[in-house]
Amino acid sequence: MNMTSSPSRALLSFSDAAKAHLKTLFQTAPTAQALKIGLKNAGCAGMSYTMDFVDNIAPQDEVVLCDDMKIVIEMKSLLFLIGMHLDYKQEKLRSGFVFVNPNQTDACGCGESVKLVPAAVSGESDS
Repeated sequence: MNMTSSPSRALLSFSDAAKAHLKTLFQTAPTAQALKIGLKNAGCAGMSYTMDFVDNIAPQDEVVLCDDMKIVIEMKSLLFLIGMHLDYKQEKLRSGFVFVNPNQTDACGCGESVKLVPAAVSGESDS
């Protein structure tokens, strides 16, 4: 079952920097079907983002196109990731993806985990 987000809120969006870095990553994994974004239980805040290349896309996974790249969201994480913006920051001493998630209510002090609430779905309030 594929779910669609409300027209006013994209399922996922990507900065130009994130798109460029994703293209570089996909070149290192030429046989990968997609990049899967999900969540796992971890850390003191409760959840941690995951990103892994996958060779198969499960029928229940949601597929988002980012230019010509397939980004897959696992079904169990979908409601927590609706409306998320993926950015990529490269700084002097650190670089990596930045998850800007409107469903995030808190984060641990070390930045390893986040607390998320499910997004409001069609028919519910967006506030």
